[in-house]
Amino acid sequence: MNKVKGKLIALGGGDDDGLIKLIHSKICNLTSNIEVIATAATEAEESGQAYKEAFEELGCNKVRFMRIDEEHPTDTQDNLARIKQADVIFFTGGDQVRLASFLNGSKLLEILRTRYINEPIIVSGTSAGAAIMSDKMIYDGYGHYSLIKGEMKTTTGCSFIKKVYIDTHFAERGRFGRLAHAVAHDPDYIGIGLSEETGIIIKEGNQVEVFGPGVVTIIDASEVTFSKVRDAAENEPIAVENLKMHLLVHGYRYCLKEHLFQPVEAGSAMLIAGLQDKGANEQAIGAA
Repeated sequence: MNKVKGKLIALGGGDDDGLIKLIHSKICNLTSNIEVIATAATEAEESGQAYKEAFEELGCNKVRFMRIDEEHPTDTQDNLARIKQADVIFFTGGDQVRLASFLNGSKLLEILRTRYINEPIIVSGTSAGAAIMSDKMIYDGYGHYSLIKGEMKTTTGCSFIKKVYIDTHFAERGRFGRLAHAVAHDPDYIGIGLSEETGIIIKEGNQVEVFGPGVVTIIDASEVTFSKVRDAAENEPIAVENLKMHLLVHGYRYCLKEHLFQPVEAGSAMLIAGLQDKGANEQAIGAA
């Protein structure tokens, strides 16, 4: 089977300047076509235009905001033509269920998924825009209540990658319980919890590398020896034995298919670190 040629870049929410700079650096061509999709956002037009301007401030001169909502259908001829030419897709934060509802079943998403597999494009997003990347996504579950049967809820994502749950604002909003519950319920899935201002680059549909200053939590149920999740009664707490967890930071990767935690090659790690340092220096200069 051929390796996936595209890359997924996902951020856990919060300040996304580092994500935008990283995407910009990966383009290596200021004339690349960038499409911003802000369907998830409450104020979609305002959010889309703000991200468009953020990319333009870095020198990107082919950035467009693709309007998809109740008044602007997904599969217009213009949208389909633009998605065929895009080098980078950026999904903003907001409501992931809303975003997925406009994309799933569309010709636009079908084209984008095919291109992601066969071409070196970048599919990126923050918060809700990160959560929709897998074939299933969590959309509800709060604190310790999420460890009770029926309190954690999932639905269909956009299937750029499969057998993964990506959860965002992970440490800040206490979402360990709901991600652990989701993975215990579907033990062939890997859980990826993204802290704010911290994200992942998924290469070849398998290698998960970290960027940003925080921690990415990996939850793996492949070696669970006992589980009372599917058989638990509604409103009953779940029980699981031997659920594994890893804490991933910049300089390390997790290989999804191999269930393998390992250091990143020095060159790749130094590149990402350099980009992060550059972003921090620019912010410091701007604040001076």
